[in-house]
Amino acid sequence: MDDRTRIELEAATFRHLVQYFREHTEVQNIDLMNLAGFCRNCLSKWYRAAAEERGVEMDYEQAREIIYGMPYPEWKQKYQLEATQQQKEKYHESHESTDGG
Repeated sequence: MDDRTRIELEAATFRHLVQYFREHTEVQNIDLMNLAGFCRNCLSKWYRAAAEERGVEMDYEQAREIIYGMPYPEWKQKYQLEATQQQKEKYHESHESTDGG
């Protein structure tokens, strides 16, 4: 496979993942973090970092809007639920060794 085809396939896969997260707002970020170790905010940070590596100025909120499909405060108000105690405990258990716990 040539590089152009690989990049096109990776981009299509990324777009599909972002669209999936936009459509499945019931999937909370803390659940993603607990299950996969990353969430929409992580994707936003990676997107911003990739833009900056290529000389494209972008702040975190701009990247979040690209990933969430709307301004983050709006998404948060519409879809984000308060994390349960169990979700919080699982998050802290799974991230103790990676975030200074």
